[in-house]
Amino acid sequence: QVQLVESGGGLVQPGGSLRLSCAASGSIFTIYGMGWYRQAPGKQRELVAGFTSAGSTKYADSVKGRFTISRDNAKNMVYLQMNSLKPEDTAVYYCQMVVTVKGGFGGTDYWGQGTQVTVSL
Repeated sequence: QVQLVESGGGLVQPGGSLRLSCAASGSIFTIYGMGWYRQAPGKQRELVAGFTSAGSTKYADSVKGRFTISRDNAKNMVYLQMNSLKPEDTAVYYCQMVVTVKGGFGGTDYWGQGTQVTVSL
């Protein structure tokens, strides 16, 4: 019903930058929340940055001051600008949105397939 397509991942040197993009398409009525998660090898998936339905933002302590989440509501897109990247940022990054589909009730979590971000020399 809803698909999330991510782009922007890749290999980058420490100190470099990447911008991840995520576009939602399908039978969307409303989007209540948008966020980015990541999962590094051997670690649990964690929230990196997100929007609440009220428009406030939250960030993991490890990325504050370096990452910025933004969105384009008209395009159903969310972005993650990642600056000053560190090797420990290496992970698969997942786009997540809480969506009410057309004709549906309540919000349902939708996830992208994940995009690999590798920070290495």
